[in-house]
Amino acid sequence: MRRLLWWSLVAAAMAVAAMTGSCEADLIKVGGKQGWRPDVNYTEWAMSEDFYVGDWLYFIFDKHYFTVFEVNETNYERCSEKEFITNITKGGRDVFNLTQERPYYFLSSGGYCWHGMRLAINVTSHMPPAAPAPSPSKTKSAAQKMPSISPIVPSVIVFLCPLLFNFFFFTV
Repeated sequence: MRRLLWWSLVAAAMAVAAMTGSCEADLIKVGGKQGWRPDVNYTEWAMSEDFYVGDWLYFIFDKHYFTVFEVNETNYERCSEKEFITNITKGGRDVFNLTQERPYYFLSSGGYCWHGMRLAINVTSHMPPAAPAPSPSKTKSAAQKMPSISPIVPSVIVFLCPLLFNFFFFTV
């Protein structure tokens, strides 16, 4: 029964994704090839990335030495994991879903934050690509225009993408 429910969910998500193009969520490896380790300039790395609601951060690190905590801005500036928001550390190959449009702050405890193991990012909503201005000779008539997608579709996608991601990548 549970398997049938999952496949129904998958089919519904695929239908919604087909109507809109894709889920538009990315899996972003924090630090790129270097991963999550000391002496990496994560501020510089983050400047070359775009972070959107629905994206996933992928932290790769040695769990015996390093940690990942989501913290508030004050604790980020102090390099303190006290009163952390979320302990992301599970097994050294950990993901974190960016669910809201806001700044996020991450750090490693044990003094490693002072060696660069901290990350501040600003997450924004996906903006639709700007449509090029139509040329007068190729303007579509009202009958030829594509129907607009219901405003509920993006909400459904944001809800379903994390479920599908977990289902396909983290089930046994």
